Amino acid sequence: MGPLQVVGAAVVDGSGRDPSDVDVTVEDGRIAQLGASGARGERLDAGGLTMTPGLIDAHVHLGLSSLIQPQFSFQISAAEIAADIFATAGATLDAGFTTVRDTGGIDGGVVTTIAKGKVRGPRVLSCGPVQCQTGGHGYYGAEWEPTELWSNHHVPGLCALSMMSGNADELRGNVREAFRRGASFLKLCVTGGVVGAHDRLTDTQFTVEEIAVAVQEAAARGTYVTVHAHNNEGIRNAVEAGVRCVEHGTDLDESTATLMAARDVALVPTFAVVERLLHDTAGMGLAESTHDRVIGVRERMTEALAVAKEAEVRIGLGSDLIGPVQDRRGEELKLRAALETPMEALVAATKTNAEILGLSGEVGVIAPGMRADLVLWNGNPLEDPELFADPANAVLVMQAGRVVKDIR
Repeated sequence: MGPLQVVGAAVVDGSGRDPSDVDVTVEDGRIAQLGASGARGERLDAGGLTMTPGLIDAHVHLGLSSLIQPQFSFQISAAEIAADIFATAGATLDAGFTTVRDTGGIDGGVVTTIAKGKVRGPRVLSCGPVQCQTGGHGYYGAEWEPTELWSNHHVPGLCALSMMSGNADELRGNVREAFRRGASFLKLCVTGGVVGAHDRLTDTQFTVEEIAVAVQEAAARGTYVTVHAHNNEGIRNAVEAGVRCVEHGTDLDESTATLMAARDVALVPTFAVVERLLHDTAGMGLAESTHDRVIGVRERMTEALAVAKEAEVRIGLGSDLIGPVQDRRGEELKLRAALETPMEALVAATKTNAEILGLSGEVGVIAPGMRADLVLWNGNPLEDPELFADPANAVLVMQAGRVVKDIR
């Protein structure tokens, strides 16, 4: 296939620089050059549209695309769970997200199936099942269900929410099993969670020494550990153990943020899921008690974002959406734009997220040699960040040089 020139768009390249009116030439799945090209080939007229890099969501749960409690209690068939996962994958692409980091819930088969092009979806990096301490965040068995039966809820090659470890040796075995199943990084839960069954937000989980075992195993494979962490003590335990990233970070304080910055530990706040939990707990298939657990989290997470910015922590962007309604993934950019600026939200969702995912040489900015992951927006989302939230405004989505959505 010959070169394709995208002409007439206002190009926002993801670096934080102001938009520029520049033609973008795509060839062999990558950006060949910026500026007028003498090469003959197809022209795509993008006049009046805004081009951004393909968006990246650094915190997704494709495997939790059905009603949560019914899925965990065997009320939904594997076929329907699969259908819901693949529908979410397609909706993610349609919202302008060409790459995602799955932070728990899918097994390697989903990654492979999307990569083969058998279903529509973004490029997926996955941790496979989340690593949790016995009875900690991520365990959703019934009160009477023995821990050892929990893994029976896994559907090999499709979904595997979490694995339980009672000590460091069990954790070492479980993370090795996660890598065997295709994980490309690890995720541990080191505090209680909002969507929790047997814990509190104030709980810390795993010791520094235990977390360090996962860090050691990840380093042996040239990859890293990220952690689910809400309270400050749990965040600090994880940072001291050598993790590379913190998800949520709700109660992060100044001294811990300073330590994160010094050790180049990234933060991925997650506002969209908090909004959904506040307004539609039942629609996610969760008990009303979850709503009570989330009260106050949005305000504290907003403060943590400000603390992290002040300390110059690398801050990415993740939606953490769960349940059947995951089509408005861009809500996260809209929410972040209101707390920072639309440009800062976009950079977090492109350049910074690519760095966090270890893909900074491949995606995240519009520059020669990068993969041609591009989105054309109907309007200018830097002036009206509401545009990010509605998938209908992503009128054309290109992934590795191939148009995967075009509703111009």
